[in-house]
Amino acid sequence: MNQFQYVRVTNPKAAIAAITKDNTTMFLAGGTNLIDLMKRGVTAPEKLVDITRIPLNTIEKTATGLRIGALAKNTAVAEHELVMKNFPLLSMALNAGASPQLRNMATVGGNMMQRTRCSYFYDTAMPCNKREPGTGCGAIGGYNRMHAILGASNKCIAVHPSDMCIALVALDATVNVAGPKGERSIPFGEFHRLPGDTPQKDNTLQPGELIMSVDLPMNGFAGNSHYLKVRDRASYAFALISVGAALKMSGNTIQDVRLAMGGVAHKPWRLTEAEKFLKGKPATEATFKQAAQIAMKSAKGYGENDFKLTMAPNSIVEALKTATKTA
Repeated sequence: MNQFQYVRVTNPKAAIAAITKDNTTMFLAGGTNLIDLMKRGVTAPEKLVDITRIPLNTIEKTATGLRIGALAKNTAVAEHELVMKNFPLLSMALNAGASPQLRNMATVGGNMMQRTRCSYFYDTAMPCNKREPGTGCGAIGGYNRMHAILGASNKCIAVHPSDMCIALVALDATVNVAGPKGERSIPFGEFHRLPGDTPQKDNTLQPGELIMSVDLPMNGFAGNSHYLKVRDRASYAFALISVGAALKMSGNTIQDVRLAMGGVAHKPWRLTEAEKFLKGKPATEATFKQAAQIAMKSAKGYGENDFKLTMAPNSIVEALKTATKTA
């Protein structure tokens, strides 16, 4: 076991100061992913900064929507009255993730920061550009059933594992962070990165930055929302394909729509072109199929995950059909 220092802080300023001193320090909240990574030898921080005593767990209404503290537990968010009433897509996505025990520990910020579950990333004996840049991607030409079909590169075809993040990118969330240079806000769609030539970088956080909260703007999608998760078993399994769909309807006409997918890319994948196509169209299966084909126009399989090229568009159609019936 690697030795490490453990410190506990009670305010953001102390947390930022503690992690800025060196690049071998990491924040610790629920620990549901970090502890696993440490046990497997994938990461070995020399110091852990426990941030669980910082008061960042509130869920409160704002003038423009809802603010969720970075340390709010996944269960608390999923079961909160304001979330269920105004953002049911987020509640559905959270409840589809992990297990009740993990949701009781996992935080919103930690959920956003979790690493891929690619088996090559977790196996330190195998090549992985994300874990050890320059060693290659074992999944390309290897076992890649769970891997990306969109936005991948020749350096990495891993996928982002979160369910919560699919809902947040669909709902136009904003991430508020603080760091050595002050505070800033990041549109959720720009928080996570595609692999490109630097797959070891999962997000756009700068060194020393701490996630403070997530803002959700009020919208008219509460009446017609659905989160579809296709997986190998009913719980405690990551998505082969997931789709977050939220629509604003006028009769049978789609006034506005938000669509995002999980299990397909290195980041939560927003289907903006499909959204543009659907606006003003009738909510019919034929329309949904056309939108799904638009969403998949750049999709590419890598062998064992070729089935996703069929499963993904079918899942988009199914999610849209279900969402139109939920009002």
